[in-house]
Amino acid sequence: MVGGLVETGVIDTLARSATDAVAGKLWPATMLMLWASAGLSAIVDNIPYVATMSPIVSELVNAEGGIGKAQVLWWALAIGADLGGNATAVGASANVVVLGIAERAGHRISFWGFTKYGLIVTVISVAMAVPYLWLRFFVF
Repeated sequence: MVGGLVETGVIDTLARSATDAVAGKLWPATMLMLWASAGLSAIVDNIPYVATMSPIVSELVNAEGGIGKAQVLWWALAIGADLGGNATAVGASANVVVLGIAERAGHRISFWGFTKYGLIVTVISVAMAVPYLWLRFFVF
């Protein structure tokens, strides 16, 4: 146990594999992080997803020198995980709460009914985040 966390080696292995796969291709890695985070966060709650991915992003950022353009990977993780949670009813705790409140008020919203609109909102909002990340990568 290190720092209160149990080390299984799986995350470390994934982090090293991701670092090797990226191999200096930071912009494609940023887009992969953004869209994969959005997709996975639609089915896994944001907090455990980000907690799991943080060591991987940290390894990627450190492999790129830890400063400058590599910091965009943190933004991609945060934005993707946040916006991806809007895609499904289980993507974020707030969605579950709202569905419960709506049902108590007599307006049942099914999982697929929520997802039909949530996916559209998510794809549009994640696509709108791409220019922001581009600016953070190429300008700032």
